[in-house]
Formats: sequence, structure tokens, C-alpha cells
Amino acid sequence: MNAPLRSDLSRREFVKLSAVTTGAAVLAQLGPNHVMGATAGSDRIRVGVVGCGGRGSGAAQNCLDSAPGVEIVALADLFPWQVDNAKRKLKLPNAQGFSGFDAYQKLLATEIDLVILATPPGFRPSHFAAAIAAGKNVFMEKPVAVDPVGVRSVIETSRVAKQKKLAVVAGTQRRHQPSYIEVMKRIHGGDIGELVSGQCYWNGESIWFREKNDPKFPLLAKVSDFEWQCWNWYHWDWLSGDQIVEQHIHNLDVINWAFGGPPVKFYGMGGRQNRGSIPGNIWDHFAVEMEYANGARVTSMCRHAPKTSGRIAEHVVGTRGTSDCNNGSIKGAKPFDYAGANPNPMVVEHTDLIASIRAGTPLNEGEQVAMSTLTAIGGRMAAYTGREIKWQWLIEGSKLDIFPKNPAPGAGVYGSVPVPGKTELV
Repeated sequence: MNAPLRSDLSRREFVKLSAVTTGAAVLAQLGPNHVMGATAGSDRIRVGVVGCGGRGSGAAQNCLDSAPGVEIVALADLFPWQVDNAKRKLKLPNAQGFSGFDAYQKLLATEIDLVILATPPGFRPSHFAAAIAAGKNVFMEKPVAVDPVGVRSVIETSRVAKQKKLAVVAGTQRRHQPSYIEVMKRIHGGDIGELVSGQCYWNGESIWFREKNDPKFPLLAKVSDFEWQCWNWYHWDWLSGDQIVEQHIHNLDVINWAFGGPPVKFYGMGGRQNRGSIPGNIWDHFAVEMEYANGARVTSMCRHAPKTSGRIAEHVVGTRGTSDCNNGSIKGAKPFDYAGANPNPMVVEHTDLIASIRAGTPLNEGEQVAMSTLTAIGGRMAAYTGREIKWQWLIEGSKLDIFPKNPAPGAGVYGSVPVPGKTELV
């Protein structure tokens, strides 16, 4: 029987996870040859990619750049032209290619050591479970679910991965960025005192959308409504989770890292004002207050609006100082400005992953990223419903399950735009 889900992760557990990540990042800076010796023979890492859009192709290139002996041998995507585009972009004419809703299953049946999961987030729980069942190490993009039911699935799969000694690394690259790691060491070491508040932001402009009759994408006219929604995945909560989940998770993950665990309570608001007639049911702005276990309250803010001032940042306030995590600095009793190397963290996370596989000490960030995903989902649910939400109910009691059970070509799934006071808390 699986162990019961815990309602939180302790500060000790989070600090331990951070220490493991820090050690991996140090090894990455030394280089894979320092860790494992010259890469040859059994050190070859064969990689498959599921989801060949911009992020999937980007993650594939990051993986190729991360260490010697890495080879991408298989590509999978819902759309065949995405597979062809990735082959051209990554210069992989001989890679195996699979398309369709079952493409991930065909790819997992090939002889690969590591799979990159970069489809729309709604697919992540089932794809992750299939990858671990197939005995593959996993790099999966954040977020890892769009609802609490999906998060619980990811947590259980992560525990299976630990039992099978398979590596799991998530696309929360700040956990592998030296400037963030050094600031977190100091926060956890007490340099800014007791944590009393914080703020985090992902405020940006508009996002892309493609009509079915877009002349730049003539092949879209031939797909079903469901497939067309998958192409425009950001615009539906069951595919993306909405901006607070899909994008703002990066900043929320940093705040959880600083506080040693997820919030205990959420209270939020938001709406949809700038998306106009563009189809979809996601909002374009959120503001959420999160209360942590020590009583500290953190303000979370994210927005998509054209011609507005952007801000992507995380600030942590203590009794003896403040930290600007994004800039690697601390002001107060023990000031600090990070001045070391800052390699691309989107490459370093793959370096750390591959080094852990080769060393036989697999990293496992599955539960950690699941908790940050659920933090974002909790903020979204509080805002959508207008209700205050507690973490314990969110992780143990919520039955919200919005992703379709059997995704396939056919009719679309068009949910309504959430309205606080009318949208039910499930």
C-alpha cells in the first residue's frame, strides 16, 4: 500500500532537497567529465522528446548542450508537422518520429534512457506515470498538473520513481541557478532573520493564439476542434492550468523554497478583461494572498495585458533584511550581492539530471514540483471561486479533476469563464 499523502513538506525536507540540488549544481559547474570520467560506452544517454513545440524543442537543445554523450533518438508530438519541424531545428534527420495522441506510448516503447515531457500540462500526470512504468528517467516541464487530482497522481508516481531508482527533474530551473542557491543558503541560514512577508510577480504582455483559418498555419484547418484546442493549449484551464499555474509557478516555487514548504491558506481575486473575443476560459490577471505556516503572508501577482509594465521577481522580507531573489541580493544586517558565475540554468538542470543518472544517485524533484504546482492551483481556485482555501483540504479533500479522461480527435471541450461566487469549489 502506498504511504498516505502528507498535507505538507517540512522545512527540513525542503532544505534537504535544496542541499541535494546545490550539490548537483556544483558538480555541473565542475563539468560531467570531472564527475564521471570521460564519457564513453555505457555513459551514452539516449533521449526521447514528447512534445515538440517551442518548449519541447528548447528543452531538447538544452539537454544536448548539457553534457557529452547525450543523443536524441526519438521525437513525439500530437501533430506530425511538429515532429518534422523539431527534426529540422535540432538537426536530427535520423531520429524516430511518432505523432497522434498515442505517440508518447510509441516513443516509450523505444530504447531510450531518458524522456523529456513537454506537452501541455494537462497531459503531464498520465505521461509521467507511463514513463515511470516504462522504466525511463524523466525530465518534465512545469507545471506537472492542472488540478489537485492530477497533482496527487504525480506525487504517487514520484514515489514509484524513487522505489525504482529513476531520476526525475522538473523545469523549475531557478532551483539549479547558482545565484538563487546562494541567496537561499543565506535565507535558510538566518541572514535576513525570521521571515515575515514576501511578494512574487509574473506580469507580462499578451500571449499567442491561432485561429483555425490562420493562413500561416494552413494545416490547422484540417484538425478537429479538440486538436485545435491542444494547439492553442494556453487558453483553456484544462490544458494549461491558467497563467498562475503555467507561468507564475516559477515565482511561487521560489517562495515555497524560501519558506520551507507550501502555504497553509489562500485568498485571491482576478478576472478576464484583456483577452477580448479570443476563445478560451482562462483569466488574464490574478492577485492572491498566501499565508505560510509561521503566519507570514505573501502577495502573489500575475497578469497578461498589452502595453503594460512587466515585472518578474521574488522578494522575501525578514526581521533583519530583505532578499531580491531574482537579482541574487540581500539588503539588511548581512548584505549580499551574488558575483559568481551564472550559467544558463535551463542547461544546468539537465547537466545535474544526467550527472545524477550516471553517478547512480538519481535526483527526484517530483514531489517538490508537485507541491509548487498545487500552490499555484490553490491560488487559482481561491480566485476563481472567491473562497478562502486551506492547504490541507486542497491536497486531501479537493476532487477537482478537469482534464478529459480519454483525449482524442473530436469535439472540443469549452468550459465557461470562471465567475467568483458562481464557480463552485470542488
